[in-house]
Amino acid sequence: MIDLLGIATSFLMRQGILEDWALLIAVSAILTLVTLCSWLVNLIFKRLILVWIKQLIKKTEMQWDDLLVKWRVLDKLVTAAPVITFYLLSSAFLIGSPALLNLIVNLAAIIIIVIGVNVIDAALDFVLDLYSHWKIAQSFPIKSFIQVAKVLSYLVGIIMVIAIFADKSPVYILSGMGALTAVLMLIFKDPILGLVAGIQLTRNNMIQIGDWIEMPKYQADGDVIDLGLTTVKVKNWDNTVTTIPTYALISDSFKNWRYMSDSGGRRIKRAFKIDLNSVRFCTEEMLQRFSKVQYIAEYIADKQQEILKYNEERKVDLQSLANGRRMTNLGVLRAYTEAYLRNHPMISKELTLMVRQLEPTEHGLPVEIYCFSADKRWVYYEKIQSDIFDHLIAVVPIFDLRLFQRPSGRDFTEQRQPDRA
Repeated sequence: MIDLLGIATSFLMRQGILEDWALLIAVSAILTLVTLCSWLVNLIFKRLILVWIKQLIKKTEMQWDDLLVKWRVLDKLVTAAPVITFYLLSSAFLIGSPALLNLIVNLAAIIIIVIGVNVIDAALDFVLDLYSHWKIAQSFPIKSFIQVAKVLSYLVGIIMVIAIFADKSPVYILSGMGALTAVLMLIFKDPILGLVAGIQLTRNNMIQIGDWIEMPKYQADGDVIDLGLTTVKVKNWDNTVTTIPTYALISDSFKNWRYMSDSGGRRIKRAFKIDLNSVRFCTEEMLQRFSKVQYIAEYIADKQQEILKYNEERKVDLQSLANGRRMTNLGVLRAYTEAYLRNHPMISKELTLMVRQLEPTEHGLPVEIYCFSADKRWVYYEKIQSDIFDHLIAVVPIFDLRLFQRPSGRDFTEQRQPDRA
């Protein structure tokens, strides 16, 4: 290497300048020259090379290189060029001033470390963005792992900077941090818990981006829009956003509707209540009326033949309604409801479909519909369910049945009006 500082200092001293002043002028001149060279390198990289690369990227049909521009990975990378130039030229020209050279080298090393951490941060953002365009990103999110990598890169950068200031090996700094382990565990408690939770959530496929989850404890009911290291963001149906600690999804319970969405239908499980006083055996006149209903005409005919054969074989005395088998208006309603659902175009025929009675209560006899809507979208599911019950509520009186509802003040008023007359 050329001892440019020594040569310049000797030249100035021969011109009659004192040694201290000659050294100061020589150092200033060399630093100015090195700074100028670094500025030229910076200009070449940013105004020529980087611009040319970006123009080349715009012409390509690939998408991943556009993400490099979006996250400014190349911009941050080229900022290291002038610093490296300054470091190399200073090391070559200032060997005659070890103290100054050591200071410049340390400062350059610190700046390079900072730039390196920024480049890694941008590169990780680029990887995350690129990964999010793949189908696997929905079922296997990696944002929490990317955030862990960022934390580790910043931690390593801080340790290296401390090692430079302390003029010690990074290994020595790490060995001396043993006593700070408890403090670090406290500081990084949420990231550590989030990392463990993220691994469990991902490994067990418990939650994905886009899943509809319910977590009443945090007033969350909507789609997962972000899975981070420490937080999970849920966009609720009222367009508010709820933030949930990641580890809470492991320590607390939540409902995930994804498996319903992946299945063949969305469950409808709702009952309407029949007034017990309106349930009765069917008369011939009632059966004739019910036979005009297309969905159950064949059912009534077959059922009548089955009951007639049963009663004749057992010589049942039909003078008492309690003897033998008879059809009830409630049974016919259940048959109609099931036939109606099986003929409904938006009800899944592959999944469970049944109409059942629940235990009678003081509020009447619940008749429950248990089936699955073929359309799982919330708005359309609610519309299908409402249309079904609109129809059934209107149909109930046709079978000489009454729906149960608590009497209101108007009911009592109408009941007293004939007495006043």
